[in-house]
Amino acid sequence: MTDTPEAQPPDSRGDDSVTRTLNLVGERWTMLILREAFFGVHRYGQFAQNLGIPRPTLSNRLGKLVDVGLLTRERYAGGPIRSDYEYRLTQAGLDLFPAIQILMEWGNTYLPDEPAGSGSKVAWTHDVCGSPTHPRLTCDQCGEPVTAHNVHLTGDTP
Repeated sequence: MTDTPEAQPPDSRGDDSVTRTLNLVGERWTMLILREAFFGVHRYGQFAQNLGIPRPTLSNRLGKLVDVGLLTRERYAGGPIRSDYEYRLTQAGLDLFPAIQILMEWGNTYLPDEPAGSGSKVAWTHDVCGSPTHPRLTCDQCGEPVTAHNVHLTGDTP
């Protein structure tokens, strides 16, 4: 993830859905801001403290996330300063949760303790049944797992 357009890899598929999505959420810090929002952070100061992000960068990223409709900015107290606002996920933002969940699970599997001692492995508990769970993609018709080996594109690329 980078902030400079010239560092983006060439895309032989053109302006497909992956490219368009990464143009929205692929900048450094953006997915981490969304991760924090998924786990209940709403205020500017909380984002800054939890992430250790430079404040100008945080202001820029929050503004972009509001502009593209992934977050809303809502006043929660009087006064015209940024700490008087909360940032809430929109439905479009909430719909990115599976991407965050899959990235976290992938990191647990392939990047444990990288760098050594820097983080903790997350676990998921399904609130409905109370059981430990792991994210997975399933077919919406038959319920079977969907993998890179049992699915293919039809028609134009996404």
